[in-house]
Amino acid sequence: MHTVLHTESSYGHGGQEIRTLAETRWLLDHGWRALIACQPDSPLLAEARTAAIPVVAIRMRGAADLGALLSLRRLLRERDVSLVHTHSSVDSWLGAIAARSFGRPVVRSRHVSIPIRRRRALVYRLADRIITSGEGVRTLVIASGVAPERVVAIPAGVDTKRFHGEVSGKRVRDELGLPAAAPVVGLVANVRGSKGHNVFLEAARAVLAAAPDTRFLIVGAGVGFDEVSGRVQQMGLGARVRLTGFRRDVPEVMAALDVLALPSIRSEAIPQVIPQALAVGTPVVASTVGGSPELIRDGENGRLVPPSDPEALADAILALLRDPARARAMARAGQAMVRERYTIDATMTRTADVYRTLVRG
Repeated sequence: MHTVLHTESSYGHGGQEIRTLAETRWLLDHGWRALIACQPDSPLLAEARTAAIPVVAIRMRGAADLGALLSLRRLLRERDVSLVHTHSSVDSWLGAIAARSFGRPVVRSRHVSIPIRRRRALVYRLADRIITSGEGVRTLVIASGVAPERVVAIPAGVDTKRFHGEVSGKRVRDELGLPAAAPVVGLVANVRGSKGHNVFLEAARAVLAAAPDTRFLIVGAGVGFDEVSGRVQQMGLGARVRLTGFRRDVPEVMAALDVLALPSIRSEAIPQVIPQALAVGTPVVASTVGGSPELIRDGENGRLVPPSDPEALADAILALLRDPARARAMARAGQAMVRERYTIDATMTRTADVYRTLVRG
């Protein structure tokens, strides 16, 4: 039985960390041993413990942190780790060096669609394989000088046991006091500048001018939470826009929405919230940033709009709200796509094949 160690030096809790948790759980449920090494006091550590996923806290202060390197080497030896899968910059240096010292293979994930400068690509060359979240990100990694045969695009998979068409959003609507007849538009994402929350609020103001009964949810936590909350009040949107903070009941949240909007303005890979929303049957409007166009075919299974264009976002949202039959048809097409290509079983089967190939040498 092989053991996979996931390492993560980030203190964030967005799609990257959520994906790591889900994939570790999948491995454990499918005959692998697996565990996570992450920062003390990080949300990832707390969430792993809540989910009863094996996790070890290791302080990783930087790529040259000798203490962290020794702790990782000790962990590899004590847990008989077969392969190390790294995720962020600091842990990718430390995890790769620790693995190499024992002759263990290394997988590096690249989750974001930010170009990599060639002089900073050395850490990717320490990995035997790089798994990117989409084809666009794969192209960026190859452009940094990594051999194409070592880079494979595998998006995050959707857990269709949680995200499916029978999920009800009624409890969430009741909890948040959302009128049954009111259309609800949501942005579900880590609250930071790249996700386009300001664009969402400008679009909300435009939508409300045409459809004043509409309600808006901003779901998630992050470094920009207080700033976005203040902006809601400054814009006079407090009666129609609600920030919920972080929630674990994301399937039910998705089901409570009439439209999911993802107006990212930069650094978007393959957003997990898009296939999650489609899996429960919620129509999607997304910007053409990063990997969203790999998921959405405009007018077929969702709507695409230019980034940083609140007017276009508002128009697309209103079009879906005014034509619910067409919106449902797009969502059904999206559901079919998710079932065919984006289930966690499908994506993790491909990931496990990468692991097996490397472990066998």
